Amino acid sequence: MNYLVTGLGNIGEEYASTRHNMGFMVLDAWAQASNTVFSTERYGSIAEVSYKGRKITLLKPSTYMNLSGNAVRYWMQKLDLPLENLLVICDDFNLPFGTLRLRKSGSSGGHNGLENITFLLESQDYARIRVGIGNDFRRGGEIDYVIGDFTEEERKLIPDICDKVIEGIKNFVTIGPERTMNILNTRIKNEMQG
Repeated sequence: MNYLVTGLGNIGEEYASTRHNMGFMVLDAWAQASNTVFSTERYGSIAEVSYKGRKITLLKPSTYMNLSGNAVRYWMQKLDLPLENLLVICDDFNLPFGTLRLRKSGSSGGHNGLENITFLLESQDYARIRVGIGNDFRRGGEIDYVIGDFTEEERKLIPDICDKVIEGIKNFVTIGPERTMNILNTRIKNEMQG
C-alpha cells in the first residue's frame, strides 16, 4: 500500500518557522526521526518512509502555499494513487493552538493551500489533518498572523504536536480514517479539557 502525505507550507528560510509552515514542520520531524532526508524533485521535496508494510511518500510542495495543488496533482498521478491514499497536513487558525482535527473530506475552510488542491484535484474528498494555530489577531490581521512566527511558549510545544500528528498519520495508513478520527480528534479534546 502506497500513500502520499503532503505537508503544506511556504518555501524559503523566512517562512521556515512561521505558523503557515506547520505541515512542513511535521514532515521534517518525521523524516528526522526516520533518518531519511528530503531530495529536491519536480514540484517539491520528497522523502520516503515505511511503516508496517506501507510505503509513505512525504511531499513538501515547492510551489508556495496558494499553488500547492500543482504538486499534489502531479505526485498523485506519478504515484498512481487513489484519492483515499492522500493525506494533507495544514495549519488552521479556526482551531485553538495545538488542537488536531482529521477529516475525510470537506471544504477548504478558507485555507488557500487546501482550496488550490481541491480545485486541481476537482474533488474535496481527500483526508486532511488540520493543526490548530489559534487566532490571536485583530480583524484583518490573518495574513500577518499566519506568516508570523510562533511565540516562545508555542514553540516549546511544537515537537509534541508534531509527534501527535505523526502518530495520527501512522494510524491513518494502518487502521483507516474513521478509527483514526475517533482516536485523534477525541484524545486532543480530552487533553485540552484536562
